[in-house]
Amino acid sequence: MEIRLDGKTALVTGSGRGIGRAIAKRLVECGAKTYALSILKDELDSLKEEVPEIHTVQVDLRDWKQTRDEIEKLEAIDLLVNNAGVCKMNDFLTASQDELNEMMEVNFNAGFNVSQVVAKMMIEKKICGRIVFISSIGSTFAIDKFSAYSCTKSAIDMLTKCMALELGPHKIRVNSVNPTVVWTEMALKLKDHINSMPNLSLTPLGKFADIEDIVNTVLFLLSNKSGMIHGESIRIDGGLGVH
Repeated sequence: MEIRLDGKTALVTGSGRGIGRAIAKRLVECGAKTYALSILKDELDSLKEEVPEIHTVQVDLRDWKQTRDEIEKLEAIDLLVNNAGVCKMNDFLTASQDELNEMMEVNFNAGFNVSQVVAKMMIEKKICGRIVFISSIGSTFAIDKFSAYSCTKSAIDMLTKCMALELGPHKIRVNSVNPTVVWTEMALKLKDHINSMPNLSLTPLGKFADIEDIVNTVLFLLSNKSGMIHGESIRIDGGLGVH
């Protein structure tokens, strides 16, 4: 199934590395004019070297006003992928306020902020836009030492539904994807703990996800081929969620 996005303009947050970087590169391959947003200049520079056609935006998503200012400078966006995220492994009893605030600011608040700016532009320009959040199986599957992280992802899933309700009449589709473990740089830092969890043994397909599994699902949701999928949180977990 070939997906073409010629004539569309896309924005991907957290696209300096991992899943976001892979999504941004694929969007360019599919013909979309693509803006890659990250806090880290060196990662954006290396992405630009790898994909000269890509456009880069350096901003700290924790800065609410600066983020809005930078996005408002862009042309109207057709396709938005809210991918930026951080994960701090901690016990519920010892998790700090700083850790909780950072995860909430990056994982939830930033997506809310960026989506608000982009959706307003979509409505003003009468764009039938598509917005996709990168959530997690942690939003519904309790995982030891991930209480704060999981709660930020649960918030994303509810935001997806609320935005779908409000933006649907404007023909703007909103969905989230909920991957199992993907061996990105962020996950590799927690590899020992992840390998000690029962997730893999409980997964009917017997494996974790590849980055391409996430990229392909996101591209499908951004395309016209998913025209009636709206307000959904789609598990990409090899069947883990059947339990």
